[in-house]
Formats: sequence, C-alpha cells, structure tokens
Amino acid sequence: MKVKYDKQVDILYITLSQEEVKESDEYKSGIIIDYSNDGSIVGIEILNASKHMPNPSKVEYEVA
Repeated sequence: MKVKYDKQVDILYITLSQEEVKESDEYKSGIIIDYSNDGSIVGIEILNASKHMPNPSKVEYEVA
C-alpha cells in the first residue's frame, strides 16, 4: 500500500494494488474508487483532502 498527498492540488491517493486501472467511479462527492479489470479496488482518490481531514499529509499506520 502506498499513500501520496499532493499539496498543490489537495488530493490524497491511496494505492492498494499495482494492477492497471480499468474503471473509476465516484463513490461520494470527491471520493473516487479505481477498479481493476476483475473488479478489485486498485486505489482511492480523495479530492479536496484538506476539507475531509484535519491533516492529510500526516499518515498513521497500525497493525492489530
């Protein structure tokens, strides 16, 4: 998994797979889900990320 925040355009992108994106759907306003050919989620894009979270450049990772 890879998380990238582009401050200039205020977009947070979470990459879950290296598969090629075949389709994208806007789940809710400003949240785009990218899918592979077999329907698996490849990535999640959050537009205007700073409006959805207090600090999009800070990432916490937890394994339980």
